[in-house]
Amino acid sequence: MQKLVIVGQGYVGLPLSQGATHAGLQVTGLELNPTTVENLNRGISHVDDISDAELSDLISKGYRASNDPAVISDADVVVICVPTPLGDAGSPDLGAVIGATKTIRDNLSGETLVILESTTYPGTTEEVCLPILTENGAKLDEDLFLAFSPERIDPGNLVYGLKNTPKVVGGISEVSGDRAFAFYSQFIDTVVRAKGAKEAETAKLLENTYRHINIALVNEMSKFCNEMDIDLWDVIDAAKTKPFGFQAFYPGPGVGGHCIPIDPNYLSYSVRKSLGYPFRFVELAEEINNSMPRYVVDRVQEVLNQSAKALNGSKVLLLGVTYKQNIADQRHSPAIPVAEVFLERGADISFHDPKIAEWQVSDQTFTRVESLDEAIKNADVVVLLQNHVGYDPDAMAEASQAFFDTRGVSTNGNAVRL
Repeated sequence: MQKLVIVGQGYVGLPLSQGATHAGLQVTGLELNPTTVENLNRGISHVDDISDAELSDLISKGYRASNDPAVISDADVVVICVPTPLGDAGSPDLGAVIGATKTIRDNLSGETLVILESTTYPGTTEEVCLPILTENGAKLDEDLFLAFSPERIDPGNLVYGLKNTPKVVGGISEVSGDRAFAFYSQFIDTVVRAKGAKEAETAKLLENTYRHINIALVNEMSKFCNEMDIDLWDVIDAAKTKPFGFQAFYPGPGVGGHCIPIDPNYLSYSVRKSLGYPFRFVELAEEINNSMPRYVVDRVQEVLNQSAKALNGSKVLLLGVTYKQNIADQRHSPAIPVAEVFLERGADISFHDPKIAEWQVSDQTFTRVESLDEAIKNADVVVLLQNHVGYDPDAMAEASQAFFDTRGVSTNGNAVRL
């Protein structure tokens, strides 16, 4: 039985553990946080896509979590699934990747395949990870095999999961690529070989930069379409009837999660670092998408003005504060900068989200409103930021004094859409 250690048991690492365990591999999830390890081994999941019952099933099949790096010494395969946030001035923070790589180096034993899944800039696997892993004498393609495979987990997606989403792999060498291809083929339907690790690293960045730029396009269109009295939502509905050459993207209050706000910056950083000039598309998209929270507040202020109300002192109810529909993940949620601008302008904000009981904005903690119906009636304006299942935007708009819809899902005449 192949022994697998997955470093990091978050929204990428835990689903990977699930897929590999069901394929018959002996899986250990390596986590530094002892509380997380304890909860995982008790069957308490912290990841939206894996229920407690599913985690308990994994445990019954041999999965376990550990905070002891020595488990790496018995592993045939080690996969790195740790966070890669942005550091100072928007530069990549590879601290967790470097730390994980050093831990693997210190515990390597025998032939081991190491795969980096954490999103990063092109060249990281070869230029950062390889030198660390070979510091103690390990030799590439003899006792160490190294590859990159970008994660493609889409939290909350009920159609595409780990197994049926094609998996890209690129090895530092052809032999390492072969090993990585064979590993993933055990539990993923389609594995795609990239030319090498750099190509696999760049493929991930291209995927999310494409989304980032196209979201910025419709966000900017939302501004001038409003000024020109054009219904952009209807425009998009009309355009997407074309069966070729067009993919629908939608405006919103900003971009959230790990991928869209972070990954394009890694590509921009790489271009500047290697070539000395900016990736202008990414930097412009960043500027536009970052402008949306303040633009949303501007639009809400206009809605209040039409009722002869000032934003300062008005009761503003925010609906849905997670970065994505129907999940509890708040990473880089645009709801936070939206709330910060409301507070900056003197609004009295409250929130509701079925996934979140307490919400931290700057140095303030907000508790979810107890009665949603009462909160809607009492608010001067209700702002829909995330349309979770269970919300009825048209009914909410009907019950509201004013209703601003950033997701374009309402048809009620009382609603104003972004």
